[in-house]
Amino acid sequence: MLRNGGNMSETYVECLVARKPSAILSFLKMLLIMLTVVFVVIGVVFIPGLLVAIVTGVGAYFATMNANVEYEYLYLDKEISVDKVMAKSKRKKAGTFAIEQMEIFAPLNSHRLDSYKNRELKTLDYSSGIAAQPERRYMMVWNGNTKIILEPNVEMIKAVQSIAPRKVFTD
Repeated sequence: MLRNGGNMSETYVECLVARKPSAILSFLKMLLIMLTVVFVVIGVVFIPGLLVAIVTGVGAYFATMNANVEYEYLYLDKEISVDKVMAKSKRKKAGTFAIEQMEIFAPLNSHRLDSYKNRELKTLDYSSGIAAQPERRYMMVWNGNTKIILEPNVEMIKAVQSIAPRKVFTD
């Protein structure tokens, strides 16, 4: 989607990616919900049971929020911002990454990333976590010390490529 503002034309692209649900978190969520129900029933007779029910209920809430996570990418004004959307209800800013600080942007399995494999880089994974054929996840080396894993759509790849054509690869 392109937006025009006055004489200047700026590109705006957004993309939503759902993270693969964690089996452990899904199990933990169900376990904590069942424990909450059990301790509420116990709490009717034995008051400290209500305190345990509150603790397990809070745990179930956080497990629910983190079991269903989506990442929303927004490309605007030569930067990519990433928001973490938990349980389709709570939004949290994950980061903003200026394209001019990007070293390379290529598919995870690209030979162009070979020289980065042995570097100690902080990893931020904002992808679905699913290895697909062909690979849809991209790695961006940013600011010299961080590798960011994204799963951009074609429009977002083209938008970034139009700003930094020598740094973006699709092979």
